[in-house]
Amino acid sequence: MNRLPVVSAQEWQTAREALLVKEKEHTRALDALAAERRRLPMVALDTGHEFTAPDGGTASLTDLFDGRRQLVIYHFMLAPGQDWTCGGCASFTDNIGDQSHLNARDTTLILMSPAPQDEIEVLRRRYGWTVPWYSTCDDGFYGELGLGDGFALTVLLRDGDEVFRTYGTTGRGVDRLRLDFNLLDMTPYGRQEEWEDSPDGWPQTPTMQWLLPRDQY
Repeated sequence: MNRLPVVSAQEWQTAREALLVKEKEHTRALDALAAERRRLPMVALDTGHEFTAPDGGTASLTDLFDGRRQLVIYHFMLAPGQDWTCGGCASFTDNIGDQSHLNARDTTLILMSPAPQDEIEVLRRRYGWTVPWYSTCDDGFYGELGLGDGFALTVLLRDGDEVFRTYGTTGRGVDRLRLDFNLLDMTPYGRQEEWEDSPDGWPQTPTMQWLLPRDQY
């Protein structure tokens, strides 16, 4: 096994403190980005969209907020009739924990897919997921947001009966929300993907290839 240099505890502490300076700079940069994100302009959305709720009933756009002012939607890649499970979306959903603390800040998190509820229910039961998962019912909501077939994250704000889109991201923009990725980024081997700048000989595989639904490992 290729190994990093083995040094004394004092030498390690010196190297760690040097890295900490950069980590603090990164944290302050993230804070500055968050501040800028909070000041993005908003887009008013059509509130006439209808969705199918987990219980099979009909939900309006404002219903999705569950009485709160902020809504975070993870767009799970599940199209009608899709016969495969997206490992990235499944592993993202596995990382979603209890929402009590999120709810305490007037924020709701849900999943959303174009697939009908009977197909969503298959995955919900298979993995025991409890996060609310809505179907778009092909009503044009994705079209208004400019979303395609991929995964994405959308943030909405409700002001009374009005709803606004405030933020959206996809790809690496979703990474920082995942506990598994953030923990792996702190380990010597990292995510072990080919794009990473790692020491020679470190284990690496093609990007995202290792991510599977958890019952397929």
